[in-house]
Amino acid sequence: MCHSPFPPGALSRQLSAASPPLPSIDHDLGKTALQVSISLNKVELSVGESKFFICTAIGEPVRLEWYNPQGERIVASKRMALHMETSRSRLIIYNAIIEDAGIYRCQATDASGHTEEASVVLEIYQRLTFRDVQSPQEFRHGETAEVVCDVISSPVPVVVWYYQDKEITEEHHSRFQVLANNNLQIHQVTKADEGVYRCEASVEARGEIDFVDIAVVVNVPPVLSVFQQAFNATADYQESVTFTCITSGSPDPSVTWHRKGQQLEPSEQYIFNRLEGGRSMLTIRNIRQGDGGTYTCRATNKAGSQERELFLKVFVQPHITQLKNVTAVEGSAAMISCVADGEPLPDISWRRASDGRTFVDGDKSQDGRFEVRGRHGKSVLTISGVKLTDLGRFDCEALSRIGGHQKSMFLDIEYIPKFLTNHTIFYSWEGNPVNISCDVMSNPPATMLWRRERFTISAEGTANTRVHSVEGKSVLEVTPMSDRDFGRYNCTARNNIGVRYQEFILAQADVPSNPYSVRLSAVSQRLATVTFMKPDSHGGVPISYYLVQYKEVGSQDWRDVKSHSVQTTVVLTGLEPNTTYEVRVAAVNGKGQGEFSHTETFQTLPIREPSPPAVHGQRAMGKAYRLGLVKQDDGGMPIVEYIVKYKTHAQLGISDKEEQWMTKLVPGANDFAMLQPLQWNTRYEVEITARNVKGLSEPTFYQFFMPQKPDITAESLFSGLGLGAVVGLGLGALLLLLVLVDVSCFFLRHCGLLMCITRTLCSKKTATSGKGKEIEEGKAAYLKLPLKEENGKESLKPDTIEIKVHSDNSIHTKPDDSKA
Repeated sequence: MCHSPFPPGALSRQLSAASPPLPSIDHDLGKTALQVSISLNKVELSVGESKFFICTAIGEPVRLEWYNPQGERIVASKRMALHMETSRSRLIIYNAIIEDAGIYRCQATDASGHTEEASVVLEIYQRLTFRDVQSPQEFRHGETAEVVCDVISSPVPVVVWYYQDKEITEEHHSRFQVLANNNLQIHQVTKADEGVYRCEASVEARGEIDFVDIAVVVNVPPVLSVFQQAFNATADYQESVTFTCITSGSPDPSVTWHRKGQQLEPSEQYIFNRLEGGRSMLTIRNIRQGDGGTYTCRATNKAGSQERELFLKVFVQPHITQLKNVTAVEGSAAMISCVADGEPLPDISWRRASDGRTFVDGDKSQDGRFEVRGRHGKSVLTISGVKLTDLGRFDCEALSRIGGHQKSMFLDIEYIPKFLTNHTIFYSWEGNPVNISCDVMSNPPATMLWRRERFTISAEGTANTRVHSVEGKSVLEVTPMSDRDFGRYNCTARNNIGVRYQEFILAQADVPSNPYSVRLSAVSQRLATVTFMKPDSHGGVPISYYLVQYKEVGSQDWRDVKSHSVQTTVVLTGLEPNTTYEVRVAAVNGKGQGEFSHTETFQTLPIREPSPPAVHGQRAMGKAYRLGLVKQDDGGMPIVEYIVKYKTHAQLGISDKEEQWMTKLVPGANDFAMLQPLQWNTRYEVEITARNVKGLSEPTFYQFFMPQKPDITAESLFSGLGLGAVVGLGLGALLLLLVLVDVSCFFLRHCGLLMCITRTLCSKKTATSGKGKEIEEGKAAYLKLPLKEENGKESLKPDTIEIKVHSDNSIHTKPDDSKA
């Protein structure tokens, strides 16, 4: 109960002084004397309650006023209301607080200024109240638990705790203690302490009593054990292995399986089962070689986690240890060797990739060119009279009852140069350079040279010829200056196997003919697509590009658009809506521009509303979501803005309340909208509408989900630091350490950098002149190293390919380190 703020006796004196006198009549004036009374004299009120008081005046009052305990005139407010009549006034106090306690006075004043008053005493107390007491309250086994019971009243309540209908006292419960804040402390709480505790509070002065029951839950960390820790299996043999973990704890722990730091998820390969007695099983199906290693069983509940490791050893299939690429000269013999190991020792066979033919130990082909001999894990394939058709991949396969292993090698064949193209006629014109290309396939690479009328053209070329050569290709650049430069040119290719010749003709070129079948498609307000057919003749030289000309009907000014390369489709942009245009096309080659095609006419579309935008999204930093906006057809006018409306997605059965749409306007030039701040763990609905000057598009609908709020740990904070930040922090710490050492040396041993600076400053005070320091500027010397060019031959042989064949006939390949 709240006590009066007045000193002893003061309140009674105020009440006596405020008591109204007996009614009297002024006989001289014939008027009733002014008198004031209040409906109540003393009131007790609890915090939060409301009360009203009526003040009545007898006589002829001209004014009735109320005064608070501080002597201030009361003005109507949200918590204190005044209702005035001729001779009555009502004071209403809403939601009383402790500070409202005291003496309230009602004062009446008549026309002559005479006043009379009455008073009422208001006492306010705090009821017994439990504030946000949680139940259940959870604790970890073995820790010191503090069961919270937050209760208030005035005066301060007496709190008693009960467990199993018995009062908790420190005399009978050594591990239990009622703290000064009325909370119950349990030292080294155990599962046996779990149950319902009663927190009972009472106020003896008012005979008020109340209680709250609190459920105490004790969580026990998981305990995990395994039957078997090591398992064996054979890879690629359709085998399965089952790991078993036994767990206990409270609450029942959840079990997850991990490998290489990643949690395993149910799939066709990983099967999870949970049985009674806390048994959790992981079954690994169709074991492969890569499945070997350590697996972790992890049990987790609110009290903690525990894990155990299990090991799976996978036996390896037969393995080929030696297989190299081989090079042979066309017409000679080649010997290919393959060595393999395994348990049991595998059988070795060969397969020619070009036609799939297989050779095993003891085989010999009908023509006698292929023969196989082998023993003790080694097999040799001999090819007599090697042909170019033998060039390519050969597969060696080692096979046993466990499985198989396959590797590949490449048989490279050296041969005389062979020309790759029949394109021997080239076109040009006077003053236009042309490249005559001589492409050769040979092994080893051939040297190439050009001849003109029995004269060899040097690599440096002549006034109008240049030679550009790379491996397998030589390009003669000719710039015809007169008719004499047109004619026959000879290319000679030579290597250590032999020599070959090819003749080329340089002829005069012309401009291309006109394109035809000009068509218009995809015509919109601002765009139109022109398609056409290539001309029948390109004039002997490739077409460089197509020239598309267009203009408005009635205009004389043609506008030019060039095609991209030699594409026969050109998009016209920047057109005016609802306008008729003419278009024509001409082909252009190196010689010049050909004739125009037939002129076609088309009309653009009128302006309309835009098409709905395309939307894609991704979560941004924090409680934000980035919504990508992709403009579609703008209807012939620029997009002014995007109207983005979004709200939380109502879940069926969760709430019937209709969520309000939130609107965000995005300028039409933007390609994204940032929605923020959003709520964690919530699904959102979005409607996006594009607007141009014509109107609005149809809306595009989109949904996304904001995940759970992420945990911010020290690890995640430091993981955001880059290498530069880490190095900077390290250098700063080192500099701070050096400063501390130097200061210590200054005070303890009178040495160090700080001592040198001090002595220098002191010596300067007595010196009459100073000596300036000279600063030398160094010049950087630049060292230019010559580049070394190595002209050694580089083998064209491809890397060896390794192929593993499993019992399910699947094939896996990888490059081999061995080279021919």
